[in-house]
Amino acid sequence: MEIRFLDKNEPLWNELKEYAVNCSWDAGKYLAKDMDEGYFTDWQGVFAVIDEGKICGFCNVIKEDCVPGKPYTPYIGYVFVGEDHRGHRLSGKMIDKANEYLKGIGFERTYLISSHNGLYEKYGYTPFDEGDTTFGDHVKFYYKDI
Repeated sequence: MEIRFLDKNEPLWNELKEYAVNCSWDAGKYLAKDMDEGYFTDWQGVFAVIDEGKICGFCNVIKEDCVPGKPYTPYIGYVFVGEDHRGHRLSGKMIDKANEYLKGIGFERTYLISSHNGLYEKYGYTPFDEGDTTFGDHVKFYYKDI
């Protein structure tokens, strides 16, 4: 099993886009749309979990998330692991890889947003703010110094 950073020039980019569209989480369709429309520029991209040549999870690293007017950056978002691969701490491993990548390009803190309580604290994140997404959901903001 490996976790790889992908940008639009990677051969697995289209496979990941297809996986996101067809995954069980509706948000995967939004990720695929962003991938298709060239949203990821500069250092932004997507991490994929690959098991025996097949994608089984993803997350992204982005400048802005779906809550307008907040000054925080960078974000880790769209954290998803397929049902068949859950229970192996892959979400945490992807978040660690994303943090390692972001630290390597000069960031000292990362952010997440979520409507889940108690999920991201186990990965070392601290809640500190709240807001409403462009989709109408109320979320908490989390940060972690890396």
